[in-house]
Amino acid sequence: MATSDAFSAAQSGWWRSGDPWLWINATAVAASLLAVGGVLLLITWSGLAHFWPDRVYELTVRVGATTETVIGARADSESLSRKQYSEATGVPESQLPEPVERWLIKQGNRREAPRDFRWIARHTIDDVDTPANLWVLERTEWGNAYGRLISATYDGAREVADGVRQSAFAQAQMRSATLRRAIAALEEGELSEINYELERLRLHERRLLLGSGPSGDQSSTRNDIDRRRTALRARYDLALVELTALRRALDRDSIELELASGAVVEIPLATIVRAWQPNAMSSAQKLVHFLRSLGSFLSSGPREANTEGGVFPAIFGTVMMVLLMALLVTPLGVLAAIYLSEYARQGAMVQLIRVAVNNLAGVPSIVYGVFGLGFFVYFLGGNIDRLFFPEALPAPTFGTPGILWASLTLALLTVPVVIVSTEEGLARIPRTLREGSLALGATKAETLFRIVLPIAAPSILTGVILAVARAAGEVAPLMLVGVVKLAPALPVDGNFPFVHLERKFMHLGFHIYDVGFQSPNVEAARPLVYATALLLVLIVLSLNLAAIWLRGRLEQRFRGMEH
Repeated sequence: MATSDAFSAAQSGWWRSGDPWLWINATAVAASLLAVGGVLLLITWSGLAHFWPDRVYELTVRVGATTETVIGARADSESLSRKQYSEATGVPESQLPEPVERWLIKQGNRREAPRDFRWIARHTIDDVDTPANLWVLERTEWGNAYGRLISATYDGAREVADGVRQSAFAQAQMRSATLRRAIAALEEGELSEINYELERLRLHERRLLLGSGPSGDQSSTRNDIDRRRTALRARYDLALVELTALRRALDRDSIELELASGAVVEIPLATIVRAWQPNAMSSAQKLVHFLRSLGSFLSSGPREANTEGGVFPAIFGTVMMVLLMALLVTPLGVLAAIYLSEYARQGAMVQLIRVAVNNLAGVPSIVYGVFGLGFFVYFLGGNIDRLFFPEALPAPTFGTPGILWASLTLALLTVPVVIVSTEEGLARIPRTLREGSLALGATKAETLFRIVLPIAAPSILTGVILAVARAAGEVAPLMLVGVVKLAPALPVDGNFPFVHLERKFMHLGFHIYDVGFQSPNVEAARPLVYATALLLVLIVLSLNLAAIWLRGRLEQRFRGMEH
């Protein structure tokens, strides 16, 4: 009995000590970390696996009393019960194994076959083979093509394929890639510059007609415009001749590919991005292919309604928007916090303002998007167009969604976080530091900028880190104030003024939404959703780590000043 009473007393004392709550808290944190780690591991595995060259199968499949050949990569597999499979296909349960395994085959050749992906029951497959001479062609349109290479036409000379070694095809690929780069450089370089200058001349001429141009000799100004336009059109004609010659040279090369059905199709090399033989590749070759695919994903633009290609414009737009937002929200939030903490007379009004700031952090983000569309785009941007760009109307310049208005909207969305974080940092600074500085003859402004703000810099950066983390993942407000499915041009280029804040932009968050929920080819888009989500997480993590590193440096520099 005494032992039982001692155990009960010890147990009661253990609960009163608070240790159980520490263990429960630690368990909850560990479970949360495991859940987050599991999600990141799933995203990483599913995203990076998209770039690894899959083995290509040649299957002999029974369809009724006949057989057909299917060539493609296995994208997924699943097991169903007899009943489930029978209800889905109408096949009697007595003719089915238990369970029914089926493969999802990416057979490609979307231009020749209606289905890019196809489910095939494993028990209907009579033969599975992985020939080394099967090719995978990544095309600019109509998805991948799978088949056997019959011949390659290089610079007008046709060469019949000779197994795995395809010298003509390799040369034609290199020549095609070189020509595509030359065409892209000409279109995005000189032709883009000429079109931009012609548009500027048109707007300048219209400004003169409206009477809002510079004073002076109008006739001489118009003569100068005509001369410049004539020179630009002459340059454009020469560049167009060069572009036509490059395209004709590119169209001379083609290959013949034998499909699973036995049909032979001719595919221009101008539409082939890459080609490889996955079944004949060694592990080292597959690793090189993986790295090249990943590099292409990060450095190229999207294709096929965003279901193929890369995400470079979305990366650029996301990073630029976040940096612009940080540049806008930091001074705005810091100045507001300084006024509330250092200059405003503390009272009911200031407390009311603080309550309002805290409540702003809980407003749904879509509300900020509606406000940004109405105030920034229609009101502010519309008035800017009427005052400074009347020659471009009715086509808006700033009176339309763009990256500037998106950054301002997200700055308003995240400014409460910066204000609260900065105020907390200012409140932690001992009042004796301020009084000592003032006693030594420093002004209040000198005390603020040389003593108070440097010590509070880590807290300010904490607010900026939280603001960046939230802004980078927001999508709903951006759909109203600037983000688009496919931007025609980046916000930064070589044309004056080089940074075009009025342009629309692409964003990784919206790209995930568009590919995952608006794609016409869901199965093909699924790996890109994982890859883009992983990329967005890495970008947010990189921005946060950079800010955390800077905050740590500042904390080390000013350590001890608070005491």
